[in-house]
Amino acid sequence: MLQPYMQIADPVAHSLALSSFFALLPLLVMFVLLGGLKWSPLASGVWALIVAMAVAVLAYGMPVSATVHSALFGAAFSILNVIFIVIDAIWIHNMLVKSGYFDVVRRTFAVVSSDLRLQAILIAFCFGGLLEALAGAGTPIAIVAVMLVALGMNPLKAVVCALVADTAPVAFGALAVPVVTLAQVTNQPFNLLGAVIGRQTPVLAVVVPFVLVWIVDGRRGLKHVWPAALTAGLAFGVAQFVCSNYISVPLSDILASLVGAAAMVALSQVWKPSEAMETRPAASAAAEIKDAERDSLRDRLRDRVIAFMPYMLIVAVFVIAQIPAVAGWLNVGLVKVAWPGLAIQTAAAKAANTTLSLPLISGAATLLLIAGILAAPLLRVSAGDAVRVYGQTLYQMRLFVPTVFAVLAVAFVMNFSGQAATLGTWLAGAGQAFAFLSGAIGWVGVAITGSDNSSNALFGALQAAAANKAGLSPALLSAANSSGGVLGKMISPQSLVIGAAAVGITGREGDIFRACLVWSVMLMLALCLLVYLQSTSVLSWMLP
Repeated sequence: MLQPYMQIADPVAHSLALSSFFALLPLLVMFVLLGGLKWSPLASGVWALIVAMAVAVLAYGMPVSATVHSALFGAAFSILNVIFIVIDAIWIHNMLVKSGYFDVVRRTFAVVSSDLRLQAILIAFCFGGLLEALAGAGTPIAIVAVMLVALGMNPLKAVVCALVADTAPVAFGALAVPVVTLAQVTNQPFNLLGAVIGRQTPVLAVVVPFVLVWIVDGRRGLKHVWPAALTAGLAFGVAQFVCSNYISVPLSDILASLVGAAAMVALSQVWKPSEAMETRPAASAAAEIKDAERDSLRDRLRDRVIAFMPYMLIVAVFVIAQIPAVAGWLNVGLVKVAWPGLAIQTAAAKAANTTLSLPLISGAATLLLIAGILAAPLLRVSAGDAVRVYGQTLYQMRLFVPTVFAVLAVAFVMNFSGQAATLGTWLAGAGQAFAFLSGAIGWVGVAITGSDNSSNALFGALQAAAANKAGLSPALLSAANSSGGVLGKMISPQSLVIGAAAVGITGREGDIFRACLVWSVMLMLALCLLVYLQSTSVLSWMLP
């Protein structure tokens, strides 16, 4: 019988402070290499993994075999629960691009209004949210920025709009991959975490459209188009709340984006700003805009329905999968593997969950694959072309896969060895005030790694451990890690580089950073205050 490894909160000289220093080393290595020395995420992740394993063995006394199995467990967990969800989502997006129907989607949004402030809301916030829901990984930042420049927006403003808009949807991005990871590393129920996040990020969603209008046209813009900002923000936020709490966590961003866009289109039929800010495309882009407008007139209703059909199919497939009878059938394919070589007992004398769950049929990756297969013939993409596009997508994501392996391996080595518990115990010394800090921790994680999923993997268990020690809700603080994290994405180096390159202003990343920083910090502090109040009797009624 395998002898269980016993976690200890203070293994180094029985000092919590000294033990916390060693537990911090893997994170410090990743942040210094990634954010300071500008190493690639893959190289930074690999070195952080080496350090995490060394700390586990040398400082915590974890057997080498258990340490290796912890890393392998994290990598294996990521395959179906993270990697193939992102790959399948981007595959569907790539088929849309190949078929030409993505241009129809883009033109449909572009002709709703000629006011640049309304375009910022519709394209950056609503359409960008839809892209984040399916693809993520910087895709919405690049596409949205290019579209806004084509409409005549200053490139710097366009990138800032794209970055600020890519906040509220991020926690549920790529079919809620960050929530899947958060649930695994914290042992909190997936639906509970999704529900709590769905009672935090919708507040951001109401604010973000107003920020976009301010970026484009300042105080004058708010005066003239506040009804549109309020309509889009409320529609998006309410839909995100309802879907994440009562329908389906993975569909939250898709439904919110579509409802937000529909509300904007409906408003445009009965209301116009008293003073318009017409799009003025640069001369080099004017011809392209005219061509797009001409082509949009040729887009038949049937074309527009087909263009949006992949999104509708994803919603339909996931909704059908929630029907109890169907869900019961799909769960037949749920495989649970007791990971060999792992037996962990926490400092609280409880057995750690070392069972790997593989949702072969019911998982989001499989459901996305089904939706993509159904969408291909509607998009007039042949079976051969669909397979080729999938192969191209795999090649496109060739660096993404090992990076996720490394980051999730770091997370599970830290969790199973007790490093995360040590940090959580140490931070719990802040008491009730930790509720305010939890969102800021997630913000730092995403600002450095560029990924809410990675931040959740690295800090999720820490948040849950600190919450338990401080007598706070582990679900609340774990969710706050993800909700606060979304506000760090707009200032992460990866996001800045993607945005600058997309609109041809490489070298001005510093200008973009300074323009985004104030919004990032202000919104992060507001989120931290919200979480703190949710941890008290003042706003505890907001929680499920």
